[in-house]
Amino acid sequence: MEYEVVIGLEVHAELSTKTKIYCGCSTEFGGAPNTHCCPVCTGMPGALPVLNEKVVEYAVKAGLATGCTIARESKQDRKNYFYPDTPRAYQISQFDLPLCEHGKIDINTDGLEKTIGITRIHIEDDAGKLAHDNYTGGTLVDLNRAGVPLIEIVSEPDMRSAAEAVAYVEKLKGILEYIGVSDCKMQEGSLRADVNLSLRPVGSEKFGTRTETKNLNSFRAIARSIEFEIARQKEVLESGGTVYQETRRWDDEKGEGYAMRTKEEAHDYRYFPEPDLMPIRLSEEYIHHIEEHLPELPESRKARYMNELGLPEYDAGILTSSKHLSDFFEAATAACGNAKAVSNWIMVDIIRVARELGVEYDALPFTPVQLAGLIKLIDNGTISSKIAKEVFEEMVNTSKDPEKIVEEKGLVQISDESAIKEVVDRIVAANPQSVADYKAGKDRALGFLVGQCMKEMKGKGNPQILNKLILEHLQ
Repeated sequence: MEYEVVIGLEVHAELSTKTKIYCGCSTEFGGAPNTHCCPVCTGMPGALPVLNEKVVEYAVKAGLATGCTIARESKQDRKNYFYPDTPRAYQISQFDLPLCEHGKIDINTDGLEKTIGITRIHIEDDAGKLAHDNYTGGTLVDLNRAGVPLIEIVSEPDMRSAAEAVAYVEKLKGILEYIGVSDCKMQEGSLRADVNLSLRPVGSEKFGTRTETKNLNSFRAIARSIEFEIARQKEVLESGGTVYQETRRWDDEKGEGYAMRTKEEAHDYRYFPEPDLMPIRLSEEYIHHIEEHLPELPESRKARYMNELGLPEYDAGILTSSKHLSDFFEAATAACGNAKAVSNWIMVDIIRVARELGVEYDALPFTPVQLAGLIKLIDNGTISSKIAKEVFEEMVNTSKDPEKIVEEKGLVQISDESAIKEVVDRIVAANPQSVADYKAGKDRALGFLVGQCMKEMKGKGNPQILNKLILEHLQ
């Protein structure tokens, strides 16, 4: 039997507020365990939460950027469950009246456009973190993360493959970065996805039994866990077994998932309105003000790069896929005025270097202005494109300005025609066979002669002048 895959995602994004959602504790990542805590976020009896207004603003921003309807009145609810990293034995979330509903995101996979619906975006507080000690068999609790503000973005079950799910999360990540509500550092858990997946016979309208794989914090993990779960469920169904609704975990090292617990339904959480927090009421003016001040979104920036800068759609799509990368491109272009050259360096070299170093584009060992300086050296004829590659690698290794590298290494391009002509005369005289081959119509012989001249000049010869003088000599 052929099966259709049905996927919906619940994406949790930590908001970039300075303090937690219901108290004044720091949200900074990486502090010593249990140092960013107070009676409120550790759930002490009698401690009362106070809602951080910035959390509401950021959630509304996310809703507007994804085409959601913003609720003029919403509330917060207690979601009751026990887990060791949840000190109160409940989470403050939103149940039936979320802040944002009925949005959408457009994705592109294999050249095909598709719209993925967003059911809702709501605010909630994060749980703490458990550290399992494999040596002693014990578990430690770090409550620094408890109370860090989250938005949960719940999609419709509109995705049909791992590729579509990854494209959706990539697009969502880009939007959240552009509007500045989350740093989306997946390696730090700032953005993580839960995958709800089921199979149904092709042509069937009825959904199959779904499983939920929790806390996937990389695009690779999302794709691999989906492929694994598709294969697992298919094997269960084809052998006559039953797929059970359950919560699952993904082991990225082993490349396999495993069952964690039976999946709860809403009634299992015994939701009820949070008695310590007032309803959230938003005025039309408040929402309109946030909408007016939304920054430029990825799709708009991509269109601008194509229409105003003349970049190909593929290049513009890559450049705007990350706000850090797009900001790097804009700063370098502003400094040198050569958008196409900046784009070429980014597409070929800078993306490679960022991957090799494992850093974001705002943490590269050189600045956009330094890249612009390198491009200016090429454009004004100071160095050749070949020498520029050598200078670029030195910039990566030392963070030095390109002008200083060129000066220290004596890499200034030779453009003196008389000096180049001496080399050309010597190389042509030493290679009569290549001259005869060129005159016999073998164009590759010209490339050989140019290469020999460049070798003689240690790559410093101006290629335009060099080609001109060789052709003049041969003709």
